[in-house]
Amino acid sequence: NGTGLARRGGRAIREADVVVGFETVVEFVRDEIDGEPLTCGYEDEPEVLAAFADRIAGGASGAAVLMGDPNHSGYQFLGKVESTVDAPVRVIPGISSLQIAASRARTPMESTTFVTLHKSGPIEEDLRRLERDVGEKHLLVLPRPFDWMPERIAHRLLESGASDRDALVCERLTHDDESITRTSLSALAADIDSKAETMFSDLSVLAVRQ
Repeated sequence: NGTGLARRGGRAIREADVVVGFETVVEFVRDEIDGEPLTCGYEDEPEVLAAFADRIAGGASGAAVLMGDPNHSGYQFLGKVESTVDAPVRVIPGISSLQIAASRARTPMESTTFVTLHKSGPIEEDLRRLERDVGEKHLLVLPRPFDWMPERIAHRLLESGASDRDALVCERLTHDDESITRTSLSALAADIDSKAETMFSDLSVLAVRQ
């Protein structure tokens, strides 16, 4: 989600003999890569990670790159790397898009409920947390492309009885084409009926003001 590249992270990528990650992420750091890039998608992820592990087992140095906070939206990919590679894995976080979004929306973290829907598996409990805390706290939400995007999340909150709130959709934070849409829950929810698809990028953070 637009995570800024820390200096130590850039150095680790440049020094690696092999760099693995999803194609869009590897392309994002392509200029930093001096070694061999290994790109994957959801379908061939296990095979590519296995090839990466073989290179590491053979003595190569490696770096796995992900876009998003390794403690939130990126933790599942990180876990797969750790379970596949028979070697210690050092995590170098960047500047999270969540930190940037909290700054843009002026939502102090101690007064904010954060929920990531950008994961595989059930998310009903996460949605209930949002329903419970909307209006009581600020909300920061990582949508799930493309079935739980800002419009559908807003609709769910209003259907649960929440009153209308100011909302911001922060897209591609820290990128050159960063965009912030200042709107409301009702305006977002209205779009769920008029559009078959979301108007927002998969690199989005939804902020709902208290």
